[in-house]
Amino acid sequence: MTTCCAFVNSIFDVCITISVDEKCASIGDTDREGFKILTISEYIDADAPELSIRLDQAASIIDGQHRLKGLQEAEKFEFELSISIFVGVDDATDAALFSIVNLAQTKVNKSLVYDLFSLATSRSPEKTCHEIVVALDALPESPFHSRIKRLGVATNGRFGETLSQATIVKGVLPYITDDPLLDRDRGKRLGFWEPAEAGDLSKRIFYEFFRREEDSKILAILINYFNAVRSRWSDAWKKTGTGNIINRTNGFNGFIRFLRPAFLSITTEPVVVSQKDFEGIFARARLSNDDFTPTNFLPGTSGSTKLYNTLMEQTGVPQL
Repeated sequence: MTTCCAFVNSIFDVCITISVDEKCASIGDTDREGFKILTISEYIDADAPELSIRLDQAASIIDGQHRLKGLQEAEKFEFELSISIFVGVDDATDAALFSIVNLAQTKVNKSLVYDLFSLATSRSPEKTCHEIVVALDALPESPFHSRIKRLGVATNGRFGETLSQATIVKGVLPYITDDPLLDRDRGKRLGFWEPAEAGDLSKRIFYEFFRREEDSKILAILINYFNAVRSRWSDAWKKTGTGNIINRTNGFNGFIRFLRPAFLSITTEPVVVSQKDFEGIFARARLSNDDFTPTNFLPGTSGSTKLYNTLMEQTGVPQL
């Protein structure tokens, strides 16, 4: 497991929320920037010493225990954190705050997250995947031309978008890296990546292209591969409505999984495989245009796995 806080651009995207006893908190003078200064100190009760509060007991954590535990395990003691402090709240309010923080958060669209990698100045596997998706959507020769929901939702004025950016990125990314965070950090720290070991190339078939900054070759392979799919099952590929899965998430997930054994059955070197070579593999498949239905390939992992297994069986591509 990679320790996230070891990365050069490490950051906690949410704050630590704590509750401070009002007896231990005081607001004093204004600093140079116009902010009031909150001071937390121990509380000493001279009349009833048992009611005194030591400094290390002045606050309790409402939310963020796991993040602090992670820092403790990683032994990173110089790490900036943002902290929200509530002074003088009772236990009921503590519980309400915890539920709000953990239950009322809105999930961010993953396609939007990948799109934001375009703003990065350094290379990373995610940025490469994003740029590949942009090209797949923009190039007329691409089988996915104008078919990708770049931000995860339908694009105004376009029809027939069957895949989200996130779906394609998640399919391609494992062929470049087995640790996106670590490889992204290497890009920021070093600007280069070491050659992969021979055995690893059979898992990350696109890694050498990425390492050599030959992203265009990854794009070319994807275009050739899915154009071969489109050529073999052209009638099904044209359909963008419901009832057809070949160019939707389930179909894409099955075919992108099949790409690795198909690629390695042709070559074990980092070279661009032609559309004709991929067509030779798909010519052996007995699937018809009418077979790509949700009935034959159920929505979800089971359906995409069935498609992958069917392609493996019918084409005779060797198991890895």
